[in-house]
Amino acid sequence: MNILVMDGQGGQLGAQLVKEIVSRFRDVEITAVGTNATATATMLKAGAKQAATGENPVIVACRKADVIIGPIGIVIADAMYGEITPKMAVAVGQADATRILIPMNRCENVIVGVDEVTVATMVEGVLKKLDKILKS
Repeated sequence: MNILVMDGQGGQLGAQLVKEIVSRFRDVEITAVGTNATATATMLKAGAKQAATGENPVIVACRKADVIIGPIGIVIADAMYGEITPKMAVAVGQADATRILIPMNRCENVIVGVDEVTVATMVEGVLKKLDKILKS
């Protein structure tokens, strides 16, 4: 199972995801792709074995992923203060992968109807969804 974890800005959310996925699931391959070098480095420090930075790595990794995990901004062109290019958003949206998107109400994108919960709670929700996917 190829899991792509995408993040930008400081990469803190991606790092939490990588750390928890590595500790809870065996037989998965995690690729971390940051929209910038800081995000990528942060996810590498969290335990990702493979990582890359930028638009083309996002496009390539999306073609190979079974599951894509990241903040909802990864499917919105110009989100995350412009770090998500239109090509990145299209690659994620058109990928033949299951997307687990985390509803972050930041960067001028607000998801109505989503409770305000902690990042830790959202990460736990991602892990539960991923567990269901891996067991199916």
